[in-house]
Amino acid sequence: MVKNMNDFRIYLGKAGKIVAFLVIGILMSIYVVEYPQDSLVERLVSYPKIVSLLVQHLYIVIISAGLAILTAVPGGILLTRSKLKAWAPRVVGVVNIGQTVPSLAVVALSVGLLGIGAKTAILALWIYSLLPILNNTLTGMTEVDRSIIEAAKGMGMKPSHILFKIEIPLATPMILAGIRTAVTVNIGSAILAAFVGGGGLGNLIIAGNNISRWQVLVLGATLPVLMALTADTLFEIIEDRIQY
Repeated sequence: MVKNMNDFRIYLGKAGKIVAFLVIGILMSIYVVEYPQDSLVERLVSYPKIVSLLVQHLYIVIISAGLAILTAVPGGILLTRSKLKAWAPRVVGVVNIGQTVPSLAVVALSVGLLGIGAKTAILALWIYSLLPILNNTLTGMTEVDRSIIEAAKGMGMKPSHILFKIEIPLATPMILAGIRTAVTVNIGSAILAAFVGGGGLGNLIIAGNNISRWQVLVLGATLPVLMALTADTLFEIIEDRIQY
């Protein structure tokens, strides 16, 4: 009972953090819209504008992270199979190239392939998200206790049953940790989409810098941080539920 009560208090604390992040973001937006520095800020920032930029930002993050998950998780699982294990270091090495290049450079290179727009930012962020998810998938799958797998084989379980009923479930916390890292990093990196016409909250940062208005600049910089903290806390709650 004590343990359950402690778990409930921890859950409430994390839920309270999410609410606090959301409230801070809403209050900051209200402050800038209702009490602008001058007429320039008043014309530039409005509730529909903030909502539109938030939706654009979330769209870029969700699509790029979703593509990375659909690519890296199955790819990581396949690379732990006996026939493909030898390819794992080579694939990780290739993916690692995209991670070592600065995110702005990846975005700039993507412009040469797709031109300007959201699709360019999505491609760049997809490349940038692959490594943490792929690495954690490989680590999670390879760290499954071999004695458990041998016991399952001894019970006559088929390889496909072992994979989906034992290996993947046991590796899920590690895989989820990689997804958590990729998503939170993506939220911050998605600011760069504004530099290639992809939209998102980076537009506020660029506009605030161009017109030298601190309200617009701070709002554009703070909202992605609050989004990243919210996403990180949500993943923390999910991880706790899975491990529990």
